[in-house]
Amino acid sequence: MKLKHINFHKDFKLNSNSFASVDDLLNYTSKLSIDTHQFLEAWFSNKEYVLVKTSGSTGTPKEIKLQKSQMQNSAIATGVFFGLHENTSALLCLPVVYIAGKMMLVRALTLGWHLDVGPADSNPLKDNFKAYDFSAMVPMQAENAIDNIHRIKKLIIGGGAVSHTLQEKLQHVVTAVFGTYGMTETITHIAVKKLNNFSPLYRGASEQSLHKDFYTTLPQTEIYKDERNCLVLKNTTISDVVIFTNDVVRLISDTQFEWLGRFDNVVNSGGIKLYPERIEEKLGSIMKQRFFVAGIQDDVLGEKLVLVVEGPPCVLDIKKAEVSKFEVPKKTYFIDHFVETATKKIQRKKTLDLINFN
Repeated sequence: MKLKHINFHKDFKLNSNSFASVDDLLNYTSKLSIDTHQFLEAWFSNKEYVLVKTSGSTGTPKEIKLQKSQMQNSAIATGVFFGLHENTSALLCLPVVYIAGKMMLVRALTLGWHLDVGPADSNPLKDNFKAYDFSAMVPMQAENAIDNIHRIKKLIIGGGAVSHTLQEKLQHVVTAVFGTYGMTETITHIAVKKLNNFSPLYRGASEQSLHKDFYTTLPQTEIYKDERNCLVLKNTTISDVVIFTNDVVRLISDTQFEWLGRFDNVVNSGGIKLYPERIEEKLGSIMKQRFFVAGIQDDVLGEKLVLVVEGPPCVLDIKKAEVSKFEVPKKTYFIDHFVETATKKIQRKKTLDLINFN
């Protein structure tokens, strides 16, 4: 039995194929991809919700229920915000097992996009020479596909920090690229910021109002801070509950905020609060390897800031980075490989557990 209100837009296409019915679509995807097929079976089932896994980057992965109607609302909000209407050509190159991949399908089904499903590998444009109106990638994919990104008109990047190196490369592409803020609970992005093309090159009023340092929320999103200075989100179109995050922010306006870092990662060193993610952004100008900074226990300071680098030991000139005296790591540790989630996000605490700090 299928829900009467769940169908797909008349203009929807998958890999250039149109479908007369849900059964035709399911029959096609059964031969295309197990993950895609299983999600669409769940999507067109009689249940009001789908089960979605969180990434596990900040804790143990878990399954949560997302209402299908709210997923559709999220899809519509994205379409309105970015001006992506029916017949938009889009590329899905993210794993469908997680929310970001699922929502590319939901947007296509809801808005009538022409969606191509490509491999969710590290360089999704390597053997794909088509042009697209829209796509979503993680930073590693964008980095590897940088020479071909010009074939995508609008690109959102999420699922991890965009490195200083990647940001510099993005300044030389015509693609309008946006960083996203969101999580499984917010049904992917609930706020975006520009990463390039800071001079208005297009007519979307929402896009022109974006600031390169601040995230701008999607419509109908209310934001404020809790007693920890962490972001609180309220948007009844995509969640029945108020969402309390662990992200420390500075509120700029009712619709904009500056992300400072994870509350879990804040380092209190001698009474000075240090935000690792902001320090990492500064250190990115001198780093070629993957790295992160963190606080470890210290008898004098309470916590001291350390730098953890993936790869063999090398000489680093920290002075070239624009960090304050408090932001200079007290010691550097090198490790062969970082511990990662299934979506290639660095698991900081598990990586730190592998290091002998004595």
